[in-house]
Amino acid sequence: MECTLRKTLKILLIEDNLALAGQLVSFLEGLGWQVDYAAEGKLGLQLANQYAFDVVLLDLNLPDTDGLQICQAILASANIKPPILMLTARDAYQDKASGFAAGADDYLTKPFDLRELALRCEALARRRELFQQQSLEIGQLKICRRQRQVWWQGQPIALTATGFAILQKLMENHPYPSSRRELIEHVWPEEEPESNVLKAHIYTLRKSLEPAVGHPLIHTISTIGYQLQGLTDA
Repeated sequence: MECTLRKTLKILLIEDNLALAGQLVSFLEGLGWQVDYAAEGKLGLQLANQYAFDVVLLDLNLPDTDGLQICQAILASANIKPPILMLTARDAYQDKASGFAAGADDYLTKPFDLRELALRCEALARRRELFQQQSLEIGQLKICRRQRQVWWQGQPIALTATGFAILQKLMENHPYPSSRRELIEHVWPEEEPESNVLKAHIYTLRKSLEPAVGHPLIHTISTIGYQLQGLTDA
């Protein structure tokens, strides 16, 4: 039976079993998905706080801390709360109840069918989209995802479709910077553009925002990418 998948997903895998992790990464990347991997909870938490993921796959038995604590920490500190699917050999009712109480969205007991894992990831990502707020507001800046509109202090700003997509990703990752790779994959998921295309669109976006805002909002972060700053200025 083949899996019919709706879209490319960005997955964070936190799993200390190297053999299983390798199998999962190979399978998920074979579906065309993007996978970041952490063998320890501390690194997993750092990645969850730094980047936006569609789903986090979290093992309960980690070498440096309990997976339940990592689950709670991710939901408490991540700028964008990702759905969390717990992977564990613990199959008792109380173990599952503890996982859900810690904030997990789903629970899969080892060993499991990799195809089922993919379907559950897709379902979690779809559910997240359905309940994701349509408006995002940080300080004086507000966007409406559905209408693809932008406002600064209540005044509308006209942007190109590409400019809006870049600004949306910058806002979703705020207060953290967005890497050039993240922005390219968000704006051009099917085919990577030619060199310097992102830079050119950032330049155009800055020129569209600054007359209305009165100061630069998009700042270049050396060796990383771009970051929004000054959103709360009057």
